[in-house]
Amino acid sequence: MNILMICTEKLPVPNIRGGAIQTYICGVASILSKHHRITVLGRTDPDLPNEEVSESIRYVRVNSDGVFDVYSLGVIHFLSQNQEQYDIIHIFNRPRLIAPVHDAVPNARIILSMHNDMFNPEKISRAEGSAAIEQAERIITISNYIGRTIIEYFPQVEPKLKTIYSGVDLSLFAPWTESPYSLQARDSIRTEHNLTSKKVILFVGRLSRNKGPHVLVRAMSHLQQDAVLVIVGGAWYNDNTISDYVAYVRALAERSPIPVITTGYVQAHDVHRWFCASDVFVCTSIWQEPLARVHYEAMAAGLPFLTTNRGGNPEIVRDNNGLLLMNPEDPMEYAHHLNQLLSNPHLSRQMGLNGRRMVEQHFTWKRVADDILSVWERK
Repeated sequence: MNILMICTEKLPVPNIRGGAIQTYICGVASILSKHHRITVLGRTDPDLPNEEVSESIRYVRVNSDGVFDVYSLGVIHFLSQNQEQYDIIHIFNRPRLIAPVHDAVPNARIILSMHNDMFNPEKISRAEGSAAIEQAERIITISNYIGRTIIEYFPQVEPKLKTIYSGVDLSLFAPWTESPYSLQARDSIRTEHNLTSKKVILFVGRLSRNKGPHVLVRAMSHLQQDAVLVIVGGAWYNDNTISDYVAYVRALAERSPIPVITTGYVQAHDVHRWFCASDVFVCTSIWQEPLARVHYEAMAAGLPFLTTNRGGNPEIVRDNNGLLLMNPEDPMEYAHHLNQLLSNPHLSRQMGLNGRRMVEQHFTWKRVADDILSVWERK
């Protein structure tokens, strides 16, 4: 079949600027291209050509300025000028694109992948949402939580929903105890930042209040370990602007009795090195997180993790691979669990091994691609 995959307007594909959806598409596209002809449509980027073929995948990029309406016009212009006949158009996280795409290519089957709560009435009208659900053949969600949120707004969607959890590159994110490449990355990072004898607590994500890293910094005042907290991320992808919130987190960090390193934005191809260098991972989401992909990366790196009881995050806590925080705004709860993990190496190692085993069995990109193929091929 001839397949068109349409990314969002925010970041380009391949994922040179990061982005969970962009990473997802990169993870599966090369596998899917062995079975079907794949075109990936995304936004332009100064470091990428407007059109290219790489590893048998065709990439087309249209202007967006990061604005949905601008991007939508570019997508429809491409479809109207394009001579290809697509059997399936797979749209990512933009249900508002379904109606114009359906009008432009009425004979194509439309599949929608949902990574966020984009059916919220604040983001799509009831009429648009109902039409999108009617015109989409299937709707893939990255967590059961996202599926439930769509059902709350549009109960008629339920028969079309299918949860397909995300995946991770097991060779890039690998335990330092088992991978010479990861061990080298660990030694390099820890030497560079004078962390050789420290226990390293890691946060990776955008620095915004709803992501909650400020609570983790406050928890350092109650930590009873010889540790360092590392906060990897900026205000936005590929952006080291010092927002008010970033300044606030750094001010808290300066007063912390436990050293806190704030790296700023780290390029997508280097983030894995921080996972290799660390001993425990913490996801601090205060908002209803769809299901952060950093969990898969932490598990693949063999790290025990803490995560919050928000959104889809609890779905990833199983088989003793991590600990669930019930009140993500309570620094004392973070400190309690971190003291427990860092003072018990056997417990931490067992959790890390359990997580690594879990991703090997359930969260590879091949499994994600196979699940997508089952939707495309109606198996």
